Amino acid sequence: MMKPINIEERKSVWIALSEFYLDTELQDCNFNYIAMVFSESSFSLEEIKNINKYEVFPVLQDNLLDNAGEWTGFEEEWLITTITSKLTKRTHLDNLLIDFNYSKYKWMCADYWLAVENIYHKIRNEQQIEI
Repeated sequence: MMKPINIEERKSVWIALSEFYLDTELQDCNFNYIAMVFSESSFSLEEIKNINKYEVFPVLQDNLLDNAGEWTGFEEEWLITTITSKLTKRTHLDNLLIDFNYSKYKWMCADYWLAVENIYHKIRNEQQIEI
Protein backbone atom coordinates (compact mmCIF):
# COMPACT_ATOMS: atom_id res chain seq x y z
CA MET A 1 0.00 0.00 0.00
CA MET A 2 1.32 3.38 -0.97
CA LYS A 3 1.67 6.13 1.57
CA PRO A 4 -0.83 8.99 1.18
CA ILE A 5 0.19 11.78 -1.14
CA ASN A 6 -0.61 15.47 -1.02
CA ILE A 7 -2.53 16.08 -4.23
CA GLU A 8 -2.40 19.87 -3.89
CA GLU A 9 1.38 19.71 -3.60
CA ARG A 10 1.68 17.55 -6.74
CA LYS A 11 -1.03 19.04 -8.94
CA SER A 12 1.09 21.73 -10.63
CA VAL A 13 3.91 19.23 -11.23
CA TRP A 14 1.49 16.73 -12.79
CA ILE A 15 0.10 19.42 -15.08
CA ALA A 16 3.56 20.61 -16.11
CA LEU A 17 4.75 17.05 -16.74
CA SER A 18 1.69 16.36 -18.87
CA GLU A 19 3.15 18.68 -21.54
CA PHE A 20 5.81 16.04 -22.24
CA TYR A 21 3.04 13.74 -23.46
CA LEU A 22 1.30 16.06 -25.92
CA ASP A 23 1.42 15.27 -29.61
CA THR A 24 3.32 18.50 -30.33
CA GLU A 25 6.87 19.74 -30.47
CA LEU A 26 7.58 21.67 -27.27
CA GLN A 27 9.16 25.11 -27.57
CA ASP A 28 11.46 27.14 -25.33
CA CYS A 29 8.47 28.83 -23.67
CA ASN A 30 7.14 25.37 -22.70
CA PHE A 31 10.50 24.33 -21.27
CA ASN A 32 10.75 27.58 -19.31
CA TYR A 33 7.25 27.09 -17.86
CA ILE A 34 7.93 23.47 -16.90
CA ALA A 35 11.30 24.29 -15.32
CA MET A 36 9.74 27.17 -13.37
CA VAL A 37 6.99 24.92 -12.00
CA PHE A 38 9.59 22.34 -10.99
CA SER A 39 11.78 24.92 -9.27
CA GLU A 40 8.81 26.39 -7.37
CA SER A 41 7.68 22.98 -6.13
CA SER A 42 8.81 21.37 -2.90
CA PHE A 43 10.24 18.40 -4.83
CA SER A 44 13.78 17.74 -5.93
CA LEU A 45 14.40 17.03 -9.59
CA GLU A 46 14.94 13.37 -8.74
CA GLU A 47 11.56 13.24 -6.96
CA ILE A 48 9.92 14.90 -9.96
CA LYS A 49 11.42 12.28 -12.26
CA ASN A 50 9.87 9.58 -10.05
CA ILE A 51 6.55 11.43 -10.06
CA ASN A 52 6.74 11.44 -13.84
CA LYS A 53 7.63 7.76 -14.07
CA TYR A 54 5.17 6.34 -11.56
CA GLU A 55 2.31 8.84 -11.61
CA VAL A 56 2.10 10.72 -14.93
CA PHE A 57 3.67 8.30 -17.43
CA PRO A 58 1.26 5.41 -16.65
CA VAL A 59 -1.71 7.68 -17.38
CA LEU A 60 -0.41 9.51 -20.46
CA GLN A 61 2.04 7.13 -22.15
CA ASP A 62 -0.55 6.01 -24.70
CA ASN A 63 -0.80 9.55 -26.06
CA LEU A 64 2.84 9.30 -27.17
CA LEU A 65 1.97 6.23 -29.23
CA ASP A 66 -1.30 7.52 -30.71
CA ASN A 67 -1.17 8.74 -34.32
CA ALA A 68 -3.75 11.40 -33.51
CA GLY A 69 -2.91 12.06 -29.87
CA GLU A 70 -3.97 14.98 -27.73
CA TRP A 71 -2.08 18.12 -28.71
CA THR A 72 -3.95 21.02 -27.10
CA GLY A 73 -3.54 19.94 -23.49
CA PHE A 74 -5.10 17.50 -21.08
CA GLU A 75 -8.12 18.56 -19.07
CA GLU A 76 -6.74 19.22 -15.59
CA GLU A 77 -9.58 17.72 -13.58
CA TRP A 78 -9.48 14.53 -15.66
CA LEU A 79 -5.69 14.33 -15.30
CA ILE A 80 -5.73 14.75 -11.52
CA THR A 81 -8.66 12.38 -11.01
CA THR A 82 -7.14 9.71 -13.25
CA ILE A 83 -3.68 9.88 -11.67
CA THR A 84 -5.16 9.80 -8.17
CA SER A 85 -7.42 6.87 -9.02
CA LYS A 86 -4.58 4.83 -10.52
CA LEU A 87 -2.37 5.53 -7.52
CA THR A 88 -4.94 4.20 -5.07
CA LYS A 89 -5.24 0.94 -7.02
CA ARG A 90 -1.55 0.42 -7.79
CA THR A 91 0.01 -2.96 -7.01
CA HIS A 92 3.59 -4.19 -6.97
CA LEU A 93 2.95 -5.90 -10.30
CA ASP A 94 1.75 -2.58 -11.75
CA ASN A 95 5.03 -0.97 -10.68
CA LEU A 96 6.99 -3.70 -12.46
CA LEU A 97 5.00 -3.13 -15.63
CA ILE A 98 5.59 0.62 -15.34
CA ASP A 99 9.33 0.02 -14.95
CA PHE A 100 9.33 -2.14 -18.09
CA ASN A 101 7.26 0.25 -20.20
CA TYR A 102 9.17 3.30 -19.01
CA SER A 103 12.50 1.73 -19.93
CA LYS A 104 11.06 1.05 -23.38
CA TYR A 105 9.57 4.51 -24.03
CA LYS A 106 11.53 7.02 -21.95
CA TRP A 107 13.58 7.95 -25.02
CA MET A 108 10.50 9.71 -26.40
CA CYS A 109 10.86 12.49 -23.80
CA ALA A 110 14.63 12.37 -23.26
CA ASP A 111 15.35 15.57 -25.22
CA TYR A 112 12.60 17.37 -23.32
CA TRP A 113 14.15 16.32 -20.03
CA LEU A 114 17.56 17.65 -21.09
CA ALA A 115 16.09 21.02 -22.08
CA VAL A 116 14.07 21.36 -18.88
CA GLU A 117 16.95 20.24 -16.64
CA ASN A 118 19.28 22.87 -18.12
CA ILE A 119 16.76 25.63 -17.46
CA TYR A 120 15.89 24.21 -14.03
CA HIS A 121 19.54 24.29 -12.95
CA LYS A 122 19.93 27.88 -14.18
CA ILE A 123 16.85 28.91 -12.19
CA ARG A 124 18.08 27.12 -9.06
CA ASN A 125 21.52 28.70 -9.38
CA GLU A 126 19.96 32.16 -9.73
CA GLN A 127 17.81 31.51 -6.67
CA GLN A 128 20.86 30.54 -4.64
CA ILE A 129 22.70 33.69 -5.72
CA GLU A 130 19.76 35.82 -4.56
CA ILE A 131 19.79 34.26 -1.10
